[in-house]
Amino acid sequence: MSTMQTTPRTETEALAGAANQREQPALRPPVDVIEDSSGITLMVDMPGVSREALHLRVDGDQLHIEAQLDLNLPDDLSASHAEVQGSRYERSFTLGTELDAEQVSGELSHGVLKVRLPKTRNAQPRRIEIKVH
Repeated sequence: MSTMQTTPRTETEALAGAANQREQPALRPPVDVIEDSSGITLMVDMPGVSREALHLRVDGDQLHIEAQLDLNLPDDLSASHAEVQGSRYERSFTLGTELDAEQVSGELSHGVLKVRLPKTRNAQPRRIEIKVH
């Protein structure tokens, strides 16, 4: 019966393992999109992600969400079956001109990332006062 090595023995093996993780296809987390009159909210399911391993950025008209998955098992345990093969999440969205990219915010709670994309002031509905003469 052969045993599986779970930890790299040398720094070279550790670097090779990190490079291999980057080469694996990223997981695409499921996203719920909720629009209201003042903007759009994205609810992104990202279990196993810590705030430190999460990167949310706007680059031009693109919103990028990237995160390292942290599913570390205790040293004395090993998985006999693992359905999650990827070690990172990646998702990108194109932002419309009616969204204010300067005001994007994010909040992570219990494995769910909530991203708020407010509409620009000009794109938000407004009430117009009618004057009587």
